[in-house]
Amino acid sequence: MGKAAVVRAFGEIRAALAVLNAELDGAGAVPFSAADPLSGLADGCLDILAGSREVEAGIAALKARAAVKYAATACAVAGPDVPVQAQEMAAAAEIGCVLALGPRAAGSFLATSHAVTATLPRTLEALQAGVISWSHAVVMADETACLDAVGAAALEAHFLDPDAPDPARGCPVGELPAHRFKAKARTWRERHQAGCIEQRHAKGVADRRVEFRPDQDGMAWLSAYLPADQAQAGWNRLTASARALQGPDEGRTMTQLRADTFANAILTNGTPNHSDTRGSVSCSGSFTEGTGASGSSSDGAGAARDRVQAPIRAQVLVTVPVFSLMGLTDEPAMLDGYGPIPPSMARALVASGAGSFYRVLVDPRDGAPLEIGRTSYRVTGAMRAWLRMRDGKCPFPGCSNNSLDNDADHILAWAKGGTTGISNLGQPCPKHHKLRHTTAWKPTPATKNEPPGWTSPTGRHYPSEHQDWEPPRWPDRKWPAGK
Repeated sequence: MGKAAVVRAFGEIRAALAVLNAELDGAGAVPFSAADPLSGLADGCLDILAGSREVEAGIAALKARAAVKYAATACAVAGPDVPVQAQEMAAAAEIGCVLALGPRAAGSFLATSHAVTATLPRTLEALQAGVISWSHAVVMADETACLDAVGAAALEAHFLDPDAPDPARGCPVGELPAHRFKAKARTWRERHQAGCIEQRHAKGVADRRVEFRPDQDGMAWLSAYLPADQAQAGWNRLTASARALQGPDEGRTMTQLRADTFANAILTNGTPNHSDTRGSVSCSGSFTEGTGASGSSSDGAGAARDRVQAPIRAQVLVTVPVFSLMGLTDEPAMLDGYGPIPPSMARALVASGAGSFYRVLVDPRDGAPLEIGRTSYRVTGAMRAWLRMRDGKCPFPGCSNNSLDNDADHILAWAKGGTTGISNLGQPCPKHHKLRHTTAWKPTPATKNEPPGWTSPTGRHYPSEHQDWEPPRWPDRKWPAGK
């Protein structure tokens, strides 16, 4: 036992790695498939990748537990005469040397390890089982850092307990890329945490700034920290302008076109005057059945008054609960491509001249949009807006392309009998729309509130990411007499 057992266990792991490498090199005793060696090898590679992901997660959990156990043991060995802060620095330094991490990275790893092992039992269990990755565990630790024990447990249960009262819908957390899980966890936290989003937004607005950072090869980064609606509108406009410049004679990529358009905007009088870049602010209101859209509201903590008004009018899609729009609740709105925003920001977008406002009835039980359909081929503007609400982004696994830059696409082709209804429509981004029509990747059926999943050329199915619709939040105050 002891050190000998550790050495023996890692020796067995190294032997298993040698076996797996031999299988990849075709040196195994039995081929993956004698009937079709090439196809068998391709499928075997995917099996090795899937197994590696699970083992890596288990190893990550082991590292986290070992780091925390070492820190506690080293603290006990050092004795009470050594200051606590010095003990923590010494432990992080030792862990950093063993794992070849810098001081900051080592401290961050130790802090996350402590959070996962001491306060997030479901996360640790999922990590040990290979259900989630270390990156997912880092997201969970980050998003629960500002919550109390009850809030952290509720967030964990929502995403990791299938028997929770209101579990996360659609693709399991472990099958989402960590950056997509972060977006969903942030949305849940903003909806349910006790802190006020308006107050935190006001502080963020006060901290707005532009930063310059030199880089290699004669290049540099110029970035801006802005209110989300302005930043998202700017990004949407850059994307629309870049898309308009594409053509058979244009050799620049979308990334290069965005950069050139941005540079032109800040170094000259503005971007080229393309007609399709002058979009209006488009708001999609989320209403409960039987309620109206009228009413006035305040601007919360006053963040909107402190913001510099952007002269650029670009297309923005925001979903705002009707009671929040009326100022009766403080429920966050959802900005397409970003996530939850303060209700004052949503009210300001509507009040400043929304070009179009869609009245959308939602199911009061779960907050999902209700089904609509059409018997002609053309997808109307209202249906496109509905698709954007349902999917939130391109439904391809891991893609974050926001709704305003996506295409409406029939899942079952119109020519093959497909209808033009929400349940037969998807909104892939241009890249994945092309992937669908030029390769064997195919979307799977959708429903009124569930985007299509995808089936790969190997026949493996990958579920889509679903939005976590919730019933509208009713105001605490009583309705005025006669209402």
